[in-house]
Amino acid sequence: MIELFDVEKIFGTVRAVDKISFKIERGEVFGLLGKNGAGKTTTIKMLTLQLKPTAGKIFFEGRPVLGNEIFIKSLLGLVPQHLNFDQDLTVEENLELHARLHHLLKIERRERIDELLKFVELEKVRKAFVRELSGGMKRRLLIVRGLIHRPKILFLDEPTVALDPQVRRKIWALIKNLKAQGITIVLTTHYIEEAEFLCDRVAILNRGKLVALDTTENLCACCSLEEKFIELTK
Repeated sequence: MIELFDVEKIFGTVRAVDKISFKIERGEVFGLLGKNGAGKTTTIKMLTLQLKPTAGKIFFEGRPVLGNEIFIKSLLGLVPQHLNFDQDLTVEENLELHARLHHLLKIERRERIDELLKFVELEKVRKAFVRELSGGMKRRLLIVRGLIHRPKILFLDEPTVALDPQVRRKIWALIKNLKAQGITIVLTTHYIEEAEFLCDRVAILNRGKLVALDTTENLCACCSLEEKFIELTK
């Protein structure tokens, strides 16, 4: 579904991403692991068309990014790491605004918002201002916003950062549910146990290079994923 061939991104004298190549299959949960500065966020920004690669090629559904930007953007949903809601709007108003930006018609907007708020158990706070929500509720609302236009591919950048273990498990269950619906999911995470629990395959980046790419089962064959990660990112 997504293919990268020798993709590079250079900022001045810094090679943030260094000739990485891999393929993300339809319907899988694909994890990007790496220390801070490894190139994860830069890779995500290139895959979500926020940055242009310095070199290399990226394909979605067999189509190159160049010349197919509108089609590709229609496939993508993005859940950023940082909360970027309008704090002076309610939950419902934030979703209404986002649905309008995606040109959803009035009836479709209403049905989709109702459906998604029920899906993430936020129906009771739809009239609340975003600033009144807990951290876990805000994370779930970010996911709802990313799903409003029915994307085929969902990018999750550190989806459970700073959440307590109980809330993190709820987000994991939500991601598993999305996978069961056939949505392709690409996520970055610093939590090794999160990658083990959620991901079908994992790519490990170190200093911009791809140092490992395999199923979590194969990567854990000789040791834990955490031990493998530490070994590969020294």
